[in-house]
Amino acid sequence: MLVILGFLMVAVFMYLILTKRATPVVALTLVPVAFGLFAGAGLGIGDMITDGIKTLAPTAALLFFAIIFFGIMIDVGLFDPLVRGILKVVRNDPMKLVLGTAILAMVVSLDGDGSTTFIIVTSALLPLYLKLGVSPVILTVVAGLANGTMNIIPWGGPTVRAASALGISPSDVFIPMVPSMIAGLVIVLLFAVHLGIMERRRIGALVYEPELVATGGGSTSKGGRGKKGSGENGSGKNGSGTSGGDAKGESGQFFDGLDPERPTLRPKLLWFNAALTVSLLVVLVMDILPIPVLFMIAASIALTVNFPRVKEQGEAISRHSSSIVSVVAMVLAAAVLTGVFQGTGMVEAMAEWLLNVIPSAMGPYLAGITGVLSMPLTFFMTNDAFYFGILPVLTETAAQYGIEPVEMARASITGQPVHLQSPLVPAILLLVTLAGVSLADHHKKVLWRAAVVSLTMLVVGIALGQIPFG
Repeated sequence: MLVILGFLMVAVFMYLILTKRATPVVALTLVPVAFGLFAGAGLGIGDMITDGIKTLAPTAALLFFAIIFFGIMIDVGLFDPLVRGILKVVRNDPMKLVLGTAILAMVVSLDGDGSTTFIIVTSALLPLYLKLGVSPVILTVVAGLANGTMNIIPWGGPTVRAASALGISPSDVFIPMVPSMIAGLVIVLLFAVHLGIMERRRIGALVYEPELVATGGGSTSKGGRGKKGSGENGSGKNGSGTSGGDAKGESGQFFDGLDPERPTLRPKLLWFNAALTVSLLVVLVMDILPIPVLFMIAASIALTVNFPRVKEQGEAISRHSSSIVSVVAMVLAAAVLTGVFQGTGMVEAMAEWLLNVIPSAMGPYLAGITGVLSMPLTFFMTNDAFYFGILPVLTETAAQYGIEPVEMARASITGQPVHLQSPLVPAILLLVTLAGVSLADHHKKVLWRAAVVSLTMLVVGIALGQIPFG
């Protein structure tokens, strides 16, 4: 019964999200509560949800202060030189913009934190997407794929979880999988080129004028001119385009674009803010303090130095309140699904059922099967639930067929490009919120591509003998 309820709950949740019949917050809250009650949770469902909230509370705090910190850095102009530099490279080619998005996301993902990656990539590039009329969904798809593929680096989390759960060295898991990761990144770049070419055909060639860039603060600048049509932002083949006077678009209030006259600019503090940001990322990688604590301290320092007056500090926080409320609400709602999944025993029941339906003749192929299962399983449950709950059981079974734990661990991390797109991953909720993209639109374009990247990594691992198969 728990198995049926578990799969049915997932199906109902995904249906409501993909058909846009409910917002993620509503679906993440009401669907688990309803199915938890059907599963016999009773009044105990309150404790289950509370446990889920306790688990994700540090993540909510991280996102709250990360949005404030990077929001301030955007306000004061820290990323303006970077965006202007990208403008010079991109010029009139949407394909270069999309490819640049993938490369930037890969580089920034080296810090091992998805939220940081998405904030930096989106803050630097979303204004360009909106100015050139390129769909923001393309940004979320490419950034999500790049970060998901890079997520197998040891300090990213999944590799350490797999190694810890099986009592092996993270380096023994990761290093042999480097060729697989590189192959996955190549596929991501190919997807980026293809999506960029499609956008180039849809929009038409553009002539972009950096000196005219401004945002929705009353500016009359045109942004760009379309060669194949007309319109303030340049146009597609149908002769219409998005407004060049509003770089915020659907992204809410998180971005202030490149308006050189915005009152929040702090040019004299550029080097201080750059040093603060670099120091934050360095300490983050060194893992000296918990990440939420680091962002709390960094955000407080940034507010104090850049906006010394109490009123200015309040205004700085308020400018990004819509983004903060949206993403933190989704994280707390995701805690409901996580708590019910764990508390009712649905996760364990579903894992046991999967083990029972695998024929004994498939035992020698269990590493490859684990790689395939890691895609849907890590999408519908947290990494902790998969790596600490299911992977040890699968590994114990695989040992009967001579498959080593380290080989099972390698197979298990190939599903990370798919996992990263899960609504249970706070970072992806942050990405779609900041980009002003619905989770449904993101999933429609990203899920099959993420599956291709994961399968590529798995196949390369099998071909090179790092993952046994048969």
